[in-house]
Amino acid sequence: MYAVFSVSSRALRRVLWPAWALAATLLAGAAQAQQPSQGFDFESLTRLARERAGQPYRAAGDKLPADLARLDYDGVRDIRWRPERALWRADKLPFEAMFFHLGLYQTEPVLINEVTPQGVRHVRYDRADFDYGKNSKLRPQDWGDLGFAGFRLHNHLNSADYKDELVVFQGASYFRALGQGQQYGLSARGLAIDTVGGSGEEFPRFTEFWLVRPEPGATQATVYALMDSPRATGAYRFDITPGPQTTTTVKSRVFLRNTGKPVATLGIAPLTSMFFFGENQPRKEDFRPEVHDSDGLMVATGEGEWLWRPLQNPKQALVTSFATNNPKGFGLMQRDRQWSSYEDVEARYERRPSAWVRPLHDWGAGRVELVQLPTPDETHDNIVAYWVPAQLPAPGQPLEFAYELSWQGGEQQRPPGAWVAQSRRGMGYMKQGAAALRQQVQYVVDFEGPALQALPEGAAVKAVVSSDANGRVLESNAYRNPATGQWRMTVRIQRAQANRPVELRAFLQHDNHAVSETWTHIILPE
Repeated sequence: MYAVFSVSSRALRRVLWPAWALAATLLAGAAQAQQPSQGFDFESLTRLARERAGQPYRAAGDKLPADLARLDYDGVRDIRWRPERALWRADKLPFEAMFFHLGLYQTEPVLINEVTPQGVRHVRYDRADFDYGKNSKLRPQDWGDLGFAGFRLHNHLNSADYKDELVVFQGASYFRALGQGQQYGLSARGLAIDTVGGSGEEFPRFTEFWLVRPEPGATQATVYALMDSPRATGAYRFDITPGPQTTTTVKSRVFLRNTGKPVATLGIAPLTSMFFFGENQPRKEDFRPEVHDSDGLMVATGEGEWLWRPLQNPKQALVTSFATNNPKGFGLMQRDRQWSSYEDVEARYERRPSAWVRPLHDWGAGRVELVQLPTPDETHDNIVAYWVPAQLPAPGQPLEFAYELSWQGGEQQRPPGAWVAQSRRGMGYMKQGAAALRQQVQYVVDFEGPALQALPEGAAVKAVVSSDANGRVLESNAYRNPATGQWRMTVRIQRAQANRPVELRAFLQHDNHAVSETWTHIILPE
């Protein structure tokens, strides 16, 4: 199902801006008064979140010192953490933690704690931990325990000689991680509330973190986080395992507040990304063939179907969803890993990770929802995907979700049979005056995978294509591409009304059996 929103997307876009342009929140007094004792664990955090849900929400105001608040972007950027003062560096542990300074967009601090065998220790802000660069007029000695904007963990991800940045938690409930050889791209969040369908977006925030001190030979880092917002609280545990495919195992318990304002859309395991243009939506004035952090949404339904929806940059907000029971997974993927597909020597989009969400238990009935917003350039995130449960608990009752979030590179989750390698829109040669053809839309879609490679020479493969009522399938073909060995599908569609979208579905079939995932695409309205 789909819905086209003609209203302004300005409010929606706030959730899709890069996470590090958003502020983190603080309930400092209440949190400090309820510091957990020795033996802190997920159950301790759950009790804290449940208690918080039974209390009225208290927002923290902007409490930046005046001299810090006056800094512009360059001034804040000139404040840097001193690496030699990283948490756990002196003990030569496999992970290290460094912290972000407040300023500009990051105006509301989060509390940071360290969990050790001896108990929980609050990590205080210390001006000696930071290099303030050219900001000679700042007086950090007058600020007291200012707090932090967030933190990052470092690990020997790519080399035994250097600890690379592994994961970042900064801004609202945003976090992002890297596998080996990757560069930062899309982000994840703890929770999304009313991204669409409500009276306005609500941004839950991680207000306090507990970093578990790693053992000397640890291969996994553990982080606890307390989430708070006007209509929900939550307890989160993150187990982060670095590698070629870094995994973040997430355990969460969410509690809704009894505010009298029901939640319209509760987004579980939200992913946020950017799609500016690509092979299915080229931009002729840009020298780069494609610009995106993700090129499609992949869904493994509970019914056994694999879906692929190529991303687009629409002219107005577009919301689509896929209903299923107990999904096997979903993710925003960067399938195209070739440098020649992007030709960007700085951004290196071919190194941006895919993010695959794999539920660790039955999630029940619900839908995977995809929000696509217009963006004028690649500096704005405009894509978000999340799971929406069909039923929400009563206020104060826990809603629990556990899942594995994998940050994948060249080796990434694929359907077991065959998958879409590329989708291209456009016609080939047309005779002069062929006006009727200009009212039609054509796609050329390439499939690859073991199910197709195993077919004998001369195998009969059929393209099974369907459209909603606003489209008519005029022609569809499937044939082996002699240049690549892949299978190519061509689809030509006639639209009934050009100002309305057309929903398409297509897959490859052999001997009445599907041998590929389902390509599910929307022709955007003119």
